[in-house]
Amino acid sequence: MFTDKDNELIDREFEELRLASLKRCANQSEYEIVLKAFEFARAAHNGVRRRSGEPYILHPISVAKIVVQEIGLGYKSIVSALLHDVVEDTEYNTDDIERLFGAKIASLVDGLTKIKSAFDSGTSSQAENFKRILLTLNDDVRVILIKLADRLHNMRTIEYMPEHKRSKILSETMYIFIPLAHRLGLYSIKSELENIWLMHTLPSEFESIQIKISQTIAERGIAMDSFMEPISESLKKAGYEFSVSKRTKSPYSIWRKMNAKSIPFEQIYDLYAVRIIFEAKEDQPERIQCWHIYSLITEIYLSKTDRIRDWVSTPKINGYEALHCTVMGPQGNWIEVQIRSSRMNDLAERGVAAHWNYKGSSPSEGDMDKWLNLVREVLENPDVNALEFLDKFHTGLLSSEIYVFTPKGESRALPKGATALDFAYAIHTEVGNKAIAAKANFKLVPLTYELRNGDQIEIITAESQRPQRDWLEFIVTPKAKGLILDALKSEIKDSQKKGQEILDERLKGMGIKPQSRVYRKLSENYKLNNREELFSKIGANIIDLTDLSKVLKKNTTSKFVRYWSLQFSKITGGDSDGSVEWKGEEELSDESSNLNPAVKDEKRSKIDIKKDFLLRENPIEKTLSYQVATCCRPIPGDKVIGFIDDNDIVIVHKNSCPEAIHLAARDGDRIVKAKWSKHTVLSFLARINMRGIDRLGILNELTQYITLVLSVNIRKIFIETHDGIFEGYIDLYVHSVEDLDKLMKQMSSVKGVMSVVRSEIKDNQ
Repeated sequence: MFTDKDNELIDREFEELRLASLKRCANQSEYEIVLKAFEFARAAHNGVRRRSGEPYILHPISVAKIVVQEIGLGYKSIVSALLHDVVEDTEYNTDDIERLFGAKIASLVDGLTKIKSAFDSGTSSQAENFKRILLTLNDDVRVILIKLADRLHNMRTIEYMPEHKRSKILSETMYIFIPLAHRLGLYSIKSELENIWLMHTLPSEFESIQIKISQTIAERGIAMDSFMEPISESLKKAGYEFSVSKRTKSPYSIWRKMNAKSIPFEQIYDLYAVRIIFEAKEDQPERIQCWHIYSLITEIYLSKTDRIRDWVSTPKINGYEALHCTVMGPQGNWIEVQIRSSRMNDLAERGVAAHWNYKGSSPSEGDMDKWLNLVREVLENPDVNALEFLDKFHTGLLSSEIYVFTPKGESRALPKGATALDFAYAIHTEVGNKAIAAKANFKLVPLTYELRNGDQIEIITAESQRPQRDWLEFIVTPKAKGLILDALKSEIKDSQKKGQEILDERLKGMGIKPQSRVYRKLSENYKLNNREELFSKIGANIIDLTDLSKVLKKNTTSKFVRYWSLQFSKITGGDSDGSVEWKGEEELSDESSNLNPAVKDEKRSKIDIKKDFLLRENPIEKTLSYQVATCCRPIPGDKVIGFIDDNDIVIVHKNSCPEAIHLAARDGDRIVKAKWSKHTVLSFLARINMRGIDRLGILNELTQYITLVLSVNIRKIFIETHDGIFEGYIDLYVHSVEDLDKLMKQMSSVKGVMSVVRSEIKDNQ
């Protein structure tokens, strides 16, 4: 039972929600339903506590506050948020909710219950769970919005979660929920989720950026006030009612830009943005007023014309409207100015929830409605593979949009990279199925033509045309791919059956037992999503199996990993490419795939995901079973996580690695927290970017300094000069992050060197 102190805390937290609900409810009846829901939920969760030790009822209260205060939903959503855990965690069922609160609220609670049970279930993949979540869009998108509020509060209290579960939750949030918040226009929620992710994934980087932001605010705050003074005066003279706010770039946005461009914090020049929110005048369109304000600003400050972002003429697909421009401030630095009407600002702050409030102002279907309908259409196909769907949907959430036009001048929003055939299916299924070519801006083009922003597209059809299998090679949108697969279903099934028979016969002829790991290896080699796609392409003679033996023997993963330490000389020693070899018992024949299960179990290490996995250096240790991922190349000292592959080998990634986030979102139960032991023998490849003033002999000086003074082996150097400035990178071998930091600090002291930062090495570099 709860103490008096607990009950006082509950009452105090609910009071804030009560006042917010009172403002949001349309009448007394709605308000009383909110009060009833609170008392019901309070009684249902009585005596139950969260991992933090606080009463559990505080969680649904917090979720409900986010729903009403930060998203702006109505009383049904507030009630559903208060009740969202009742069915899952107490003896009450959906029928009880419907009897007490009505069918609609019961439906919302049921949707939230299904989502929770899906994510808590250990029997299904994360991809399948996410597909289930989106299926709720067929009922009511408010379920997704409330789930985002639930996820936000869970992220705000993630420090109370067991450590082995945090990586899964953080990755899941980054891969699924953050892009979803972006697509739904919930920018403030998106930004907070990103910052929480960074704070817990890379705490030292987050703290460092926070400190530097605070210092910069103190230095530039007064300058920003002086920047706005003449703009405010000009707007007042023009008769505008407006408000001005200063916005600092979020820590996550800064971190992302630093990493994407391999630059230090000091080279982030767009830390500040100014937002002007005006009350629209009734005598002219808001778009015209935005451009008028822009003209007033550019009469005072120089505009950077290539940085104008016109989202008032063509809003983003999530409904976002604003005019962004970048001007030169009085201190000689570029400052972004965002211009919005109060209506536009409401849409920007509350996303899809506000979009519906203004929906009645336009008779045409909004872009948000079109996107939601597209999601529904994709989900209606029961044969969509969950993993493929998740990856495609994730890409779709993040992709930039382009706008193209029909011959009648109607606009269509499609993801960047979409083809003329994607456009055809966006118009109508039959148009896509019968498409043979297209006209782009009145010029004949093939169906593979990649659309460009502003293109006018006309699709040419023929009654005799049927969907072709090779269309799947260049199609981009999930909707189009699903419709093509539907049309080809029977043909594809025949190809799959034929392809499997051909492959299995070839494997048996080589003395190899056909099984999942073989199919998976071949799928990875040919860059396919699953075995069904592999079989289909073999059956259609798209994949030639003449090199099957070579493919199976290529890059085989050893069951146990031993380390051969590299002994580098100070200047010229070491292997020709300088790379670290991860050697072990190589699979010299494919017969190793047919090991007796008992033998395999005996050889496998037993990895407990609840415990830290120690990354040892000892080359004699035979139980070692980890590899360093080549996509992000972590080195000792980096914050890392491990992904347990099918051979029980831990693949070590940086916490921030996109591939690691992807894996954790899809298979969170395979993630283990990894920690480095002390490394003094093995060397790891790292890259540093340098920039500075070009002078005679600086390249020779740098290389001499690295090899002779610092005793570090260099693998590759790339330096170019222009206008008296040199910039480039050096790939070298170090034992740890500590050694790398020391090296970069020492290199920064070389005369002429302006910046030295670590950067990523991609697989193909």
